[in-house]
Amino acid sequence: MALSTDTFDIGGELTVHRLGYGAMRITGEDIIGQPDDESAAIELVREAVDMGVDFIDTADSYGPGVSERLLGEAVAPDDGVVLATKAGLLRNSEGEWLPHGDPDYIRNQVLASKDRLGVDTIDLYQYHRPDPETPFEDSVQAFGELKDAGFVDHVGLSNVSVDQLETARDHVEIATVQNRYNVTYRDDEDVLEACEEYDIGFIPWYPMAAGDFGDKEDTLAAVAQNHNATPHQIALAWLLEHSDVTLPIPGTSSYDHLQQNIAAADIPLTADEYNRLL
Repeated sequence: MALSTDTFDIGGELTVHRLGYGAMRITGEDIIGQPDDESAAIELVREAVDMGVDFIDTADSYGPGVSERLLGEAVAPDDGVVLATKAGLLRNSEGEWLPHGDPDYIRNQVLASKDRLGVDTIDLYQYHRPDPETPFEDSVQAFGELKDAGFVDHVGLSNVSVDQLETARDHVEIATVQNRYNVTYRDDEDVLEACEEYDIGFIPWYPMAAGDFGDKEDTLAAVAQNHNATPHQIALAWLLEHSDVTLPIPGTSSYDHLQQNIAAADIPLTADEYNRLL
């Protein structure tokens, strides 16, 4: 099985297939510590790359550090894979996610991320979540400085509003935005529309809603039956159909689920099926 989607140029120059892989789940339970079998996690990433995945997303807080380290072992520089990571969100042993956008911290973390990923320059470095204790512009400017200094090639944002996107664009070119979005949760439609206007990649996290499809459940099941597919696959196919700038990054620690996710890129929704899920 090989990935078959159209492509998107991140930052106008990094061409990737529009279905990527989210590497949060290759860590331990609750996204803390090492997985039970590190070699299996590395092999899963290798399988994704072998099937054509050329865009992988992670964060320094996944593990923390574990996901980046495993990707550094699994992905070789000549694999042609765009590696994206994030900074600005802490993870502690109690399972809390704590925003931390201090510019000095971000400047420190880029060095740690580069080392774990085994790269000289990070392809895409994203601000994970705005920190209410740090002025948003101060954090964004730190990312811009890292780009100017050659530590990162492109800058992205995550969990932002349209106003925050506009503010950030005053300081640095924004290549991607990563917000929660799926077939049943579309509160950030305005952010997606702004990304379409500016040709910014939109990375919908939680792309399959962990299977909680609410009032779309019956429709997804019916459409899935038409294609001998699963509702999860239809949810991914819908995201790919919904906008030319969407870059879904479904994450999994299962080889079977990885295959299913990649197969979703080949599901041709009819106009009626797509509209029924609007």
